[in-house]
Amino acid sequence: MKYDYLIVGSGLFGATFAYRAMQAGKRCLVIDRREQLGGNVYCEDVEGIHVHKYGAHIFHTNDKQVWDFVNGLVPFNRYTNSPVANYKGKLYNLPFNMNTFYQMWGVITPEEAQAKIDEQKAEAVKALNGREPQNLEEQALTLVGKDIYEKLIKGYTEKQWGRACTELPAFIIRRLPVRMVYDNNYFNDAYQGIPIGGYNVLINKLLEGADCVTGVDYFTAKVSDVLHDFEDERLLKDAWREIADKMVFTGKIDQYYDYRFGQLQYRTVRFEQETIDTPNYQGNAVINYTEREVPFTRIIEHKHFEKFGAEVYANPKTVISREYSTEWQAGMEPFYPVNDARNAEIVTQYKALAAEENNVIFGGRLADYAYYDMAPVIQKVLQMSI
Repeated sequence: MKYDYLIVGSGLFGATFAYRAMQAGKRCLVIDRREQLGGNVYCEDVEGIHVHKYGAHIFHTNDKQVWDFVNGLVPFNRYTNSPVANYKGKLYNLPFNMNTFYQMWGVITPEEAQAKIDEQKAEAVKALNGREPQNLEEQALTLVGKDIYEKLIKGYTEKQWGRACTELPAFIIRRLPVRMVYDNNYFNDAYQGIPIGGYNVLINKLLEGADCVTGVDYFTAKVSDVLHDFEDERLLKDAWREIADKMVFTGKIDQYYDYRFGQLQYRTVRFEQETIDTPNYQGNAVINYTEREVPFTRIIEHKHFEKFGAEVYANPKTVISREYSTEWQAGMEPFYPVNDARNAEIVTQYKALAAEENNVIFGGRLADYAYYDMAPVIQKVLQMSI
């Protein structure tokens, strides 16, 4: 029995594509090398708490079509992302807003805050002596000045990228949101929240009706590993066309082409998870640690994504994850593409090959070698012809 689509990867791109294909009457076989479905939005149940296993995922969008689509599958809660920065034990609200400026300088009015920022920006511009910023440090100083840069940007960014801000390109930080209002909502989007019951509920709805096989690596699996009723020892990657008319590939594009032009580089994240015998560890879902000397970039307390007010104390335990940013190596999960000239040249060559494929559709962060928020991934699939 032949499938219309073999979908490699059950993350948001693959799962949403499967949903749309099945709505159009197509048969889909979805495989994933992990032992669970959902890609990086997968949630693990620990002590009754939905733990974002691969980092915090907050759904946000201005696209009403996308918002209506996901809410038509599962209702979302009212979670609003309001992270806090911890610099040497002092707390600052994010994104940069009037609360931040009051905490930084004691200023109360937008006029006072703007004057302080303009004063520090002027110092940075003067130091450049007419030339354009050559690196991230110089760029940031011209945007927000010394105090905010040194306390809230420098250390965090250097931990994220594993190199000094003076060695990072200026374009990474061309724009920094500065809000002259007392508003800690990190996103400006009209819609924001978390699926009630966690992201697994959303993924299960998207994949309902598809044949799903987990623990199967497209590159090393045999046909019999996927189709258990067939004693076919051929590699799936060589024989998939006999199983499906088309393939949706969401894995690493350089691996698909056997690293013909070289390996693409990534940054990755290591998670140190801990269950704590307290109902409320830090009082917020996300706290960034912005000083360079603290080895982790942030602590996530997962309970706060879905429990609010008195609900927090109904469960006597909580789960936190410390995040450590590091260079990607083989065997690690690739998270963030390294946007430099070398990788841009390599991925352009791979994408030229992908454009010539007749029956293979590439999509998602690894296949596109791009960092995506969740909503744009879904939006892209909704706009595709299936």
